[in-house]
Amino acid sequence: MSAVDVRRAEPRDADAVAGVHVRSWQVGYRGLIDDGVLDALNTEERASRYTFGLVGPPVTVLAEEAGAVLGFATIGAATGPGDSGTGELLALYVDPARWRTGVGRALIASAREQLVRWRYTSAVLWVLQGNERAQRFYAADGWAADGSRRTAEIWGVTVHEVRYRRPLP
Repeated sequence: MSAVDVRRAEPRDADAVAGVHVRSWQVGYRGLIDDGVLDALNTEERASRYTFGLVGPPVTVLAEEAGAVLGFATIGAATGPGDSGTGELLALYVDPARWRTGVGRALIASAREQLVRWRYTSAVLWVLQGNERAQRFYAADGWAADGSRRTAEIWGVTVHEVRYRRPLP
């Protein structure tokens, strides 16, 4: 993999980040979420929801190469019951064309570093139930399912998720 820069997302990045977000959902969640829902995802609608540039958390960082956005991660404070003082990886998506090239590893490392700077000693994330590719990725980074499950609504879709947890150095 050539050099990938990781930096904080800015308002001007919204369209490119939305494109990555939609493409990664359409490829990664095929077979887990109804095809009609995935095919109808809209980058313009997604981009309009981002709040990049605000003083965080949450904060979104993105990976780019030669000015092209390859992926992003969003981090903040966990808000679940019993999660006081815990950070959360709220999102991590990489353009499907760049899966397995190190972009995700660079993003998750940056996200962990920021959570440590915010003085969190542990972090959680939620993975779509059945998303084995993502579960393997997170397990390789030291995350483990902790037995918690939830049902959430994302982009108007009801999903079932599994929580992963990881200590932070």
